Amino acid sequence: MPHTQLSFWLAEALAAEQPAEPTPLQGQHDADVCIVGGGFTGLWCAIQLKQAQPELRVLVLEKGLCGGGASGRNGGCLLTWSAKYPSLCKQFGEAQAAWLVRTSEQAVHEIARFCEAHGIAAELRVEGTCYTATSEAQRGAMAPIMARLDEAGLNRWQPIAAQDLAGQCGSAAHLEGVFSPHAGSVQPALLVRGLLRVARTLGVAVYEQSPMLRLDAGQPARVQTPAGSVSAGKVVLAMNSAMVEHFREFRRAIVLVSSDMVITEPAPEALVAQGMDHGRSTVDGRTFVYYARSTPAGRLMLGKGGNTFAFANRHLASFDEPSRYLAPLTRALHRFFPALKDVPIAASWCGASDRSVDGLPFFGHWRRQPNIVYGLGYSGNGVAQSWIGGRILAAMVRDDEWQEDIPWRECALVGGPRGYFPPEPVRWLGAMLVRSAIRRKERAEDAGLPVRWLDKRLARLADAAGKADK
Repeated sequence: MPHTQLSFWLAEALAAEQPAEPTPLQGQHDADVCIVGGGFTGLWCAIQLKQAQPELRVLVLEKGLCGGGASGRNGGCLLTWSAKYPSLCKQFGEAQAAWLVRTSEQAVHEIARFCEAHGIAAELRVEGTCYTATSEAQRGAMAPIMARLDEAGLNRWQPIAAQDLAGQCGSAAHLEGVFSPHAGSVQPALLVRGLLRVARTLGVAVYEQSPMLRLDAGQPARVQTPAGSVSAGKVVLAMNSAMVEHFREFRRAIVLVSSDMVITEPAPEALVAQGMDHGRSTVDGRTFVYYARSTPAGRLMLGKGGNTFAFANRHLASFDEPSRYLAPLTRALHRFFPALKDVPIAASWCGASDRSVDGLPFFGHWRRQPNIVYGLGYSGNGVAQSWIGGRILAAMVRDDEWQEDIPWRECALVGGPRGYFPPEPVRWLGAMLVRSAIRRKERAEDAGLPVRWLDKRLARLADAAGKADK
């Protein structure tokens, strides 16, 4: 497996696209809106702005290639916030929690409709997701969540009958599971490159290989790049984890941690034998979950979050390299999917996930500047949610008379960080302590052994990191 800075997804997408060499920004440019970041959030924002107001001059700056960051490095699982409903209620109240659940489910279908309407061949399959238990300790975790959703009339989850479990989830390692149809899988780099094409077709100016060097507030604001600059009435900062490199105030608002993945060579017959020849994603009940999905070409991808934590939130070189967890990920893939044990691993990669204190993104005005907005903190669950993020940011920069923008501009995710991690070195040392406790806890649970009391207590500090409430 060659060492490369491209994720498997982006290498595959670029090979199919054969794009021209990117032209970096040069000289002085003027724009109504300058968006810094050409991933999902930035491109969705640009597209939504141009669709609503075609006359707007929208310009996007991307430091590398669109899809080179988290948008092209994730697992491609389209998931929602429905399994976080109890904690959403506790934090934001029932009305806003219900809005966030419904909107996250809507996002899955809006993305699918957009791809169909614009001919984006992103291998998007809205075939649902299975949340499962892979140890006795994980059994029953979804039951109280489904009960709360039932009470609110929001429950789209269905229990999977025991006799259907292996067939639905693709593995006999799952002990129980629930299914939601409002989810699926996508080749994320194909999606982001498709969004890039549509954005340019709509008249958005996108400059790759054009990193922001400096942001000067004012009216207009000014964004400086190595060979040029942009003066803009409004600026959108959609850089996600890269925000901490530029702005100190966000360094305690998120934690950079890797999510690591492996993918097999094509083996469609083995997928059929395993029962994974479908577009559903499968997520287990750990805090740092295992997630898996197949591809239409017959590959199987498996990933796991919560691995490498960056001291002082530095963007580590290893975040852009093949995964250092290749061996344990491969063992996990073979354990869950034994029909693929003889199928070679084609590639491994990882990426930086920007985890917030509560596991949800946050949006706000940078340093109280009315014309500069930002969003980050998707916490490893942003493929569908970035559509929401783009809509929120578009609403925040548009004029107040747009009535349809009010629910987005005033939603509970707007208002800046909702919590902060301790300063270094306490944050990193604490992360290592909690991660070690979680690993010991999960090893004990997998083996059916008692879990130490202290490991249970420490592991609970990371409950917000899971895909479902604990």
